[in-house]
Amino acid sequence: MEATTASTAHKPELAGQTVVLIGGSAGIGLETARRARSDGAEVILTARNADRLEQAALDVGAQSTAAFDATDAAALKRFFDGLPEPIDHVLITGPGPSYVPLLEMTADQVREAVGDHLVLGLEVARNAAPKMRAGGTLLLIGGTGGRRISRALGIASAATAAIPPFTAALALELAPIRVNLIAAGFVDTPLSASYFSSEGLEARRDELRATLPIGRVVGPADVAALAVHIMANSALTGATYDIDGGQQFVA
Repeated sequence: MEATTASTAHKPELAGQTVVLIGGSAGIGLETARRARSDGAEVILTARNADRLEQAALDVGAQSTAAFDATDAAALKRFFDGLPEPIDHVLITGPGPSYVPLLEMTADQVREAVGDHLVLGLEVARNAAPKMRAGGTLLLIGGTGGRRISRALGIASAATAAIPPFTAALALELAPIRVNLIAAGFVDTPLSASYFSSEGLEARRDELRATLPIGRVVGPADVAALAVHIMANSALTGATYDIDGGQQFVA
């Protein structure tokens, strides 16, 4: 009797789709671009640094790039208005958290720390939505810092805690475009490294390897895999997805 074998070839999940990476020249944005490309998508990268952006585009074979500051509302509008074709997904990596002690913060610093992610997400949503196909997703990056309060975290707990309900409300506003949030713990990226000295960074990595249930440090490729899954699964919207290796349970 002749045996038959089922095909195990991987079908690209994002074939024929276009992904825009806001902050796509390094870290999570760049790794998501690389993962999206491997799953059949075209990618468009944006970032502030034109030189680094050009190198990232060559690295992943980007369709195009645009160098601008995403917090500049006029520049953001020009970028989306200038896109020639419909797009499917947008990832916003956004600014990093602020760990300044609360009583040392100015009013403007508090507004920036709490509002930056929300304002950026709203401005991207406002400008991207007319260009997006139904069923695509706007994907925000936040953190798990809002799950516990400490003096060391300062305003970061309040800032990250505001993003999940914002995500859910925006998902209702933009439907049938989907909106989701990835809440990350420590991810070993250049942005994370900027908060430490070289000795402090390695000590933090060692601590996480010893304490996290997964026994290793979360990297940008881990987050990228989750991001592409959320893009591909059209049943997901308004939700928050933790990716911290169990950090919030053992910290």
